[in-house]
Amino acid sequence: MIRKIIRIDEEKCNGCGACAAACHEGAIEMVNGKAKLTREDYCDGLGDCLPACPTDAISFEEREAPAYDEAAVLRAKQKKAAPLACGCPGTHSKMLRREAEAPASSRSGNAVSRLMQWPCQIKLVPVNAPYFDGANLLIAADCTAYAYGSFHQDFMRGRITLIGCPKLDEGDYADKLTAIIRDNDIQSVTILRMEVPCCGGIEQAAKRALQASGKFIPWRVVTVSTDGRILE
Repeated sequence: MIRKIIRIDEEKCNGCGACAAACHEGAIEMVNGKAKLTREDYCDGLGDCLPACPTDAISFEEREAPAYDEAAVLRAKQKKAAPLACGCPGTHSKMLRREAEAPASSRSGNAVSRLMQWPCQIKLVPVNAPYFDGANLLIAADCTAYAYGSFHQDFMRGRITLIGCPKLDEGDYADKLTAIIRDNDIQSVTILRMEVPCCGGIEQAAKRALQASGKFIPWRVVTVSTDGRILE
């Protein structure tokens, strides 16, 4: 059938991943650092991805394309939301008890971890984990932990930490983050991203989740440079 569908100009695409994060249907994926319309039947032609693109690489066109398959989109979302059938120990939720005033270093001389819960990857964390009750939430691009030397002490301490990379992970974080913020008593949200454009995806997903949750929660965005400086 002839219908309206998006078109992605790969030459203009800078690989930021913002469009993939904005596509609620999962029609866009990042492939070899570029945005690709991988499922034409998932594209509803409404263009939520257009305003998210910082380089105007996305436009509409009318051409032969399969019809939008809403049922297939819903099935794909349910499959992604389902718990892993393997029972992998890495997905088992638990609180990590830390002493309120832990010393700056352990007896071995190594810095003390400030991670308060497991798992910490956005895709793996349970939506209704008990540690979200009254939590101050840190949503961090995973590279920030390597670029910023005092990541544990300055950002993780006293917060529940969620990490991810929109350029490498499949799908969108926004729905998962929306459920976490909406269904739990979150006190504040800190978004920690790198200065590189592809990190815009995690910032946009967190902002959309805050808006979609219907709650008014204090939040801030902190940007880290590739040489480890804070660029607030």
